Amino acid sequence: MTGTTTPASPVRIALIGSGRIGQVHAATAHRSERAVLQVVADPFLAGAQALADRFGGPSARVTTDAVEAVTAADVDAVVVASPTSTHVDLIAACLDAGRPVLCEKPIDLDVSRVDGLRERAAASPVPVALGFNRRFDPHFAELHRRVQAGEIGPLEQLTITSRDPAPAPEDYLRASGGIFRDMTIHDFDTARWFVPDVVAVTAVGLRQFSDVIAGLDDYDGAVVTLVGAGGQSVTITNSRHCAAGYDQRLEATGPLGSLSVGNATDSLVRSSTGTSGDSGAPFQAFFLERYARAYAAELEAFLTAVRGGELTGPGFEDGRAALVLADAAEVSAREGRTVRVDLSA
Repeated sequence: MTGTTTPASPVRIALIGSGRIGQVHAATAHRSERAVLQVVADPFLAGAQALADRFGGPSARVTTDAVEAVTAADVDAVVVASPTSTHVDLIAACLDAGRPVLCEKPIDLDVSRVDGLRERAAASPVPVALGFNRRFDPHFAELHRRVQAGEIGPLEQLTITSRDPAPAPEDYLRASGGIFRDMTIHDFDTARWFVPDVVAVTAVGLRQFSDVIAGLDDYDGAVVTLVGAGGQSVTITNSRHCAAGYDQRLEATGPLGSLSVGNATDSLVRSSTGTSGDSGAPFQAFFLERYARAYAAELEAFLTAVRGGELTGPGFEDGRAALVLADAAEVSAREGRTVRVDLSA
């Protein structure tokens, strides 16, 4: 990091990518008292300029050159929200420049490219955070704390439900790496948050409603079972559509009971009438609403690491492990068998 700011000064951020997730990070940085958006880099300069104008600090600027942004003397940390194919090279550039980096998932679609950077990331003092924001959701985090405290006894089963309201556009799906690397990868990280040492993966890929997704040789839904080294089971249910909205639930069970998190709504008021038994507000529409607080907490944790504190969220090894599980799920679904994994290898 540069030495031109004090620990009390806002962390000056270079944001790489001005697309949808870049916009989320820009708005989150703007709302934080501990950060300032200093540079936005994107080949689409108009999009970068729009973010800098709306969310940037007084000296915010834009560039088409991501490496120039990473190495700029007035930048303290980097947020990578560019296409997946750029992530490995940009993390490497941050390591070279000594810039702490928060990178969106996945690190890459090819685990061999991730492994090519693994030793450098492990040996570097530079914090490398991965954007698995669900660990920072206050509801999921409370459930995790209570499981860790032994409230339900040793964890036996974890059930994760994650359904999007509708599929992403075809162009996005075509380059996404498939449902396991694009969508389920968040759930793989959530699973490892509770059960770090997963040893077996069994996945079923589903083609239930989308001819477009089937035409891409991908799945529009999936059911995955993970087994931990201690015998714990994790069941993940995914779908690319959900008529009720963004369906995000979590349940943990053990010998002493269970803990669960239901779907978030904008209102807790419920109605019972002669024609409706117990209706309430709809689920929140999508991840922008559901995980707004998680993105804010994720950034604050990263800023603490930038200023010399502990990196408390998921790091490079967590990103690699989630990709290993995604690859194993793909093999399992294609070949109809359980795949053994060793995440420490």
